[in-house]
Amino acid sequence: MPAHEFESDTTTDPLAHERAHLAASRAALRAMREDAQALDIRDVTANWVNAAVLQAQIDERIKSLADLAHTPLFFGRLDYLHVVGAEEAEGAEGEQFYIGRRHVHDAQGDPMVIDWRAPVSQPFYRASRKDPLDVGRRRRFGYTGGDLTAYEDEHLTDPAEAEQTSKLLQAEIERPRVGPMRDIVATIQPEQDEIVRSELGGTVCVQGGPGTGKTAVGLHRVAYLLYAHRERLARTGTLVVGPNQSFLHYIEQVLPALGELEVKQATVEDLVTAQIEVRGADEAPAAVVKGDARMAEVLRRALRSHVTPPTEPVMVVRGSRRWRVPAYEIEEMVQELLARDMRYGAAHEALPQRIAHAVLVRMEQSGEAPDDRVQNSVARNPAVKAAVKAIWPAVDPAKLVLRLLSDAEFLAEHAEGLLSEDEQKAILWTRPARSVKTAKWSAADAVLIDEAADLVSRTHSLGHVVIDEAQDLSPMQYRAVGRRCSTGSATVLGDLAQGTTPWSTQSWEQALHHLGKADALVEELTAGFRVPRDVIAYASRLLPVISPGLTPVESVRESPGSLSVREVTELDAAVVAACEESLTHEGSIGLIAADARIPALAEALTAAGHTYLSPGQETTAESRLTLVPASLAKGLEYDYVVLDEPAAVVDGEPDERTGLRRLYVALTRAVSGLTVLHAAPLPQELV
Repeated sequence: MPAHEFESDTTTDPLAHERAHLAASRAALRAMREDAQALDIRDVTANWVNAAVLQAQIDERIKSLADLAHTPLFFGRLDYLHVVGAEEAEGAEGEQFYIGRRHVHDAQGDPMVIDWRAPVSQPFYRASRKDPLDVGRRRRFGYTGGDLTAYEDEHLTDPAEAEQTSKLLQAEIERPRVGPMRDIVATIQPEQDEIVRSELGGTVCVQGGPGTGKTAVGLHRVAYLLYAHRERLARTGTLVVGPNQSFLHYIEQVLPALGELEVKQATVEDLVTAQIEVRGADEAPAAVVKGDARMAEVLRRALRSHVTPPTEPVMVVRGSRRWRVPAYEIEEMVQELLARDMRYGAAHEALPQRIAHAVLVRMEQSGEAPDDRVQNSVARNPAVKAAVKAIWPAVDPAKLVLRLLSDAEFLAEHAEGLLSEDEQKAILWTRPARSVKTAKWSAADAVLIDEAADLVSRTHSLGHVVIDEAQDLSPMQYRAVGRRCSTGSATVLGDLAQGTTPWSTQSWEQALHHLGKADALVEELTAGFRVPRDVIAYASRLLPVISPGLTPVESVRESPGSLSVREVTELDAAVVAACEESLTHEGSIGLIAADARIPALAEALTAAGHTYLSPGQETTAESRLTLVPASLAKGLEYDYVVLDEPAAVVDGEPDERTGLRRLYVALTRAVSGLTVLHAAPLPQELV
């Protein structure tokens, strides 16, 4: 499967034809955009609301048709043996399709580029010699910037052609990383494509080690679902949940590059802090208890404790008549609402209507003919409102959590049989806050308030949610995200071996139970396409300790010399020298170190005259070195990584296993080369 480079003789080189098609496709895309810009909606809208909605849709269409200069319009071509959909027609002429990031058609409406998500494009990812899927030739294209510079053919039905690894595919995977994360639409592998194209109705959990492409798979699945179910997801919404803002900034260009502009991105903290501001932090033991699923029942008990059985009848006066509803009858209403396990707020709204209905029954029995307006009027009667306030009072979720964390007796009453005395002491504030506004809420407190808010009033559900680095979520955080896709589906992405929080999940079965998606399909990606074989093998020495039984990643990339482990005496100077050595190569460089080491290394780099970026800042050709605290390395990748003092990374965590997991993350961020520098002894597992 030879790669054909551009030749000077354009009359004989097929690449000239392909470059002409690229130019024509770009011209067609410009024409599509100009047509959208020229649309006149003045005669087709009935009012200004319709006009505004339609104009917004047109504006989004115009944005989606932007031609990105360095993003190739197509990356492959399929030559079918027969007309698609007419394979049974013997001798039928085959069809040819260019596969790209978006659909492009000419002035007559004939396709010049087919969207990679269309069914006709699927064989580009799935076809093989064993099962060619009616494809005679698969052609891949190589680009430099936005210029088409090479092509490579694979004749799937030619027995004389030997099977080889695609050089263009390998080059695309290994291309230096500068700037934010790129899409992998040209390099999706068959096992990845199967996950990408899985149906909207089902939740999928992807366990994937470093370099297996799980993040990209999740993002491409969103793009596929938006293509296949656009109207439904336009109504219900989609969301990507990431571990931190640096990570979200790193991935934020992937979906726009695929033509999808409307997917929202957030951290779990973003989702749960609408009502309060996070200004405090928990010690690990307190955060673990607050993140435990048992807290959901503690909150439920505390909320329901506000319901007080009635002791007095309700007397409603209307004109000269009085209508009496006895206490026992109201008690039956309360018990029925409790038994239905309705949202607390919904029951609070339902109770006055139930009392009013009882009054209407009495009116009808006396010969009156009341209607719905009378029932609503009775429900607003001062006597009914006073009774409901006493029996089923409104509850503010933040105030409920404030009382639980401040009042030892209140917490003990509702945590009995759920939390031990030590666990209760761990979450009680030593200095209770005076009010919701003055409280120094932690991130875990915000999740508790979000849970309480959902107990009061149902959280709005989206159509699809992607959760990346999901192994680091607590059970209560899973519940918070699960509420936001309770009537939709989810894509859960993570690696159990990279769990670096004290509350990280031990199994996907547990995680999916807390998410509310216990029937999700769990897929495992074990083929690595990013991390070189020597590097992933070195990092995998930690797996028996940090995640026993997990399948190690098998990298398909052989890069001799990609790993260097050096013992040094002057650590800071050696780190600066290693960064300078890495900067002689093309691509991005990440200097990863324990958080406590960052100030010293920043000073050393500055003294040596090197500028550096922080995680999340976009690398450029002029600024390629990023100084990365180990706590923020997860999900990021660099062409070359310099890892400072592994023992310090381990020691920076609360326990050894979490420290070794943090080290595993740091060791697996490199795409082309990893240099490990240490003055202290290495962890025993790496010796």
